[in-house]
Amino acid sequence: MGQIISDVTDILNYKENKNTNEKNKNKILAEIASDEAEKQNIVKKVLATQRARNGANGMSNNGITEKNVLTRLQQEIERPYDNKKKSNMIKLGNITTKKKNMLTSILEHLDKLI
Repeated sequence: MGQIISDVTDILNYKENKNTNEKNKNKILAEIASDEAEKQNIVKKVLATQRARNGANGMSNNGITEKNVLTRLQQEIERPYDNKKKSNMIKLGNITTKKKNMLTSILEHLDKLI
């Protein structure tokens, strides 16, 4: 009998759990978007600093060196963000809301009731 009460409670709490899970998903997605924007800003700032430094030294920024610098900077900056993004994607995958079917639940426990 206690299992049926538990199942009924789960069914009644489904909407609340679903809303909570939606909020958690939205929070994680917002965090991912924020991290992407922050990562892009850091790359732009570092690249601008590098260009300013090269320009002050009278060096040209049109060579392969600029590409190498940009690639290296992006790799260095993206590494921690990519790890965090992978972690957040795993969290998103783990968020589930199970909706119990009351009839199925009762039928599963019918033998105990009889």
